[in-house]
Amino acid sequence: MYSARLCGYCQMAERLLVAKGVTEIDKVLVDAVPERRAEMIARSGRTSVPQIFIGDTHVGGYSELAALDRQGQLDELLARP
Repeated sequence: MYSARLCGYCQMAERLLVAKGVTEIDKVLVDAVPERRAEMIARSGRTSVPQIFIGDTHVGGYSELAALDRQGQLDELLARP
């Protein structure tokens, strides 16, 4: 998950993932390591944080993550090897 330290949506995304049983979140803090922001943009095509990847699947930001959860699809995505 590409994130920033003072991003409320990043914190909400992390809380949702933890509530779903995710124990390891690879957080890339683009405000602490600015060169990683270019990597995030290249991978996601977006400039805002968070940008969430589950495996190789780009989920998007918090809104998309929460929508997947409401639709019952987040658990399925998290269960993939």
